[in-house]
Amino acid sequence: MKIIATQNAPAAVGPYSQGIAVDNFVFLSGQIPLDPQSNQLVAGDVAAQTEQVIKNITAVLESENLKLHNVIKTTCYLIDMKDFAKFNEVYGKYFSHKPARSTVAVKELPKGAIVEIEVIALR
Repeated sequence: MKIIATQNAPAAVGPYSQGIAVDNFVFLSGQIPLDPQSNQLVAGDVAAQTEQVIKNITAVLESENLKLHNVIKTTCYLIDMKDFAKFNEVYGKYFSHKPARSTVAVKELPKGAIVEIEVIALR
């Protein structure tokens, strides 16, 4: 088991790692739309925040020499299902290979984010 840590993505905001690699699997902790340099939430609607989340996911994956096409499962959290269509527009641009996915509405997310995505990738 290997703990994943990169300065190109936001640091964990609690007692967890950005991800864990086990054998051929890479499990990323949920990413919220934090700017990696300032560690502050990016402004904007669900589309803008989803873009930043995917940038953060990409940065963690790249630290393991992986790409988004290595993602086999995502779990997506939205604070408002009214944002589902806008979220899907952005998500679909990046995950055109259609990994398995769950999307759920939650009451709130850390730091006031409106979207969070966690992924499982295969080497």
